[in-house]
Amino acid sequence: MEQSRPGYLACVGLGMMLGAHLTPRSRNTIEQADVVFVLASDGLVERWVEEMHPDVRSLQPYYAEGKNRRTTYEEMVGAILAEVRAGRRVCAAFYGHPGVFAQVAHDAIAVARSEGFDAEMQPGISAEDCLYADLGIDPGRFGCQHFEATQFLCCDRPVDTAGYVVLWQVALAGDRSFTRYSTTSAYRNLLVEKLSTFYPAQHEVIVYEAPTIATHQPRMDRMPVNALASAELHMHSTLVIGPARRLAPDQKMLAALEAIENGSRTGRRGRPTLVVVKDDTRMEEAQ
Repeated sequence: MEQSRPGYLACVGLGMMLGAHLTPRSRNTIEQADVVFVLASDGLVERWVEEMHPDVRSLQPYYAEGKNRRTTYEEMVGAILAEVRAGRRVCAAFYGHPGVFAQVAHDAIAVARSEGFDAEMQPGISAEDCLYADLGIDPGRFGCQHFEATQFLCCDRPVDTAGYVVLWQVALAGDRSFTRYSTTSAYRNLLVEKLSTFYPAQHEVIVYEAPTIATHQPRMDRMPVNALASAELHMHSTLVIGPARRLAPDQKMLAALEAIENGSRTGRRGRPTLVVVKDDTRMEEAQ
């Protein structure tokens, strides 16, 4: 069996709320590392991580106004991998979940593994987790589609308006340069135009922002689709769109299920199978 090379990388999640979301496993990984890199939402989070380890290095300085974010991410990966290649145990800590809208973590792990190093990702509480809790959404009830806002705008993607739709990085909608940190109302008007092909102009959407400090409240601003272009949006704003139509039953599949169930009851298809369902809300709109 091939032995891994000296050097190790763990990408961990800090969660969204300062001091409240870090798992015991991720804290232990930070404390036991030789060096810790951190990419956090603000300097306060970085100082909190510095309390756990004597050698914490911020990745934030790699960002610069007008600099292509692809270049920034490549430089971050290079800094992380330089320490791994030096045979050190490296922890890279990212706010939220290290695998959710965190290209650096995915790229660093892929490069490390390709070079024969042990590398892993440890999950954290993401903005998506906070969104479900704060807005009271169960993604299993009607289903939930997630899109990056610019990808949604530029690509022909099927949208299921019977379920929830979540658009991430909505403040950057339409940016193809990878240098901006927000786009203008002209870009957002295009997003409204695209959304209006699926939803009525007055359909309610929610601009959501997860709280990062326990004393803060989540932002949950409700507005019609056509008001989105003039809304105040930030890098961490997420757009949540609720269902606009009832679930439509698939009569062919329902008939096939009925045939199976009737066969089970009469014994023609063997012993019936007991299926335990947590709740039946998934079918309430389809029946």
